[in-house]
Amino acid sequence: MTYWHALLLAIVEGLTEFLPVSSTGHMIIASALLGIPVTPFFKLYLVVIQLGAILSVFAVYWRRFFQSIDFYLKLLVAFLPIVLVGLLFKKHIDALLESVTTVAVMLVVGGVVLLFIDRWFPQEDPNQGGHPVTNPGFKEALMIGLFQCLAVVPGTSRSAATIIGGLTQKLTRQSAAEFAFFLAMPTMAAAAVKDVYDYYKDAKAQGVDLNHLFSAEQLKQLALGNAVAFVVALLAIRLFVGFVAKYGFRAFGIYRIIAGGILLIMLALELPLNLV
Repeated sequence: MTYWHALLLAIVEGLTEFLPVSSTGHMIIASALLGIPVTPFFKLYLVVIQLGAILSVFAVYWRRFFQSIDFYLKLLVAFLPIVLVGLLFKKHIDALLESVTTVAVMLVVGGVVLLFIDRWFPQEDPNQGGHPVTNPGFKEALMIGLFQCLAVVPGTSRSAATIIGGLTQKLTRQSAAEFAFFLAMPTMAAAAVKDVYDYYKDAKAQGVDLNHLFSAEQLKQLALGNAVAFVVALLAIRLFVGFVAKYGFRAFGIYRIIAGGILLIMLALELPLNLV
């Protein structure tokens, strides 16, 4: 993987991590188009640069992290289901990360869901007697966490799954999106720590000199990727919250269906994905 590859993947990560379009799916597609070899470091890179993206959440909402202990307890409740699923099915999840077909199918399926999500969960108007929820309780947090487990399938979108989970619990679009952002922090941090540990363990088993676990070039690529993902995600968060609160999710559904459809056609016609 070159620095150019690292830069492009970081931009894709930053743009898509908090949009309901699947950041992992888009990075898998981008890597296929760029012809990047699937190596252990490449897989690690896809996960670790998400740390840069999720730090943008703290930069935007830092005041929320100093309000009460309940905030952290709710995140913990929502976080636990994905921990269990990740531990039980990690090998299967890793295998799916190499499947462009899975990504394409899930992009289309998720897009169809997003086309109708605004109709299924219309925003209640408090002036008409509605009572939209802006602060989820522990039960709502658990349900959102269960929905997040759907995102272990590449192309589903962790953001989309958790936002839809929030909408099923009567959260407003903005509140559902923001809780999805907050939940991304422990989820992605845990995934990064776990992947780094597995990378270390595999290297040790292969007799690699652990004092040189990463080359200087790889460390620079990780630093570049996190920095770029942070800046791009910072901009994406600010734009997304305002857009979705005003217009809903239909536009993202259309985009997913088009992107997934094009990819499925390319796969069906056996067109080469490596365009570079």
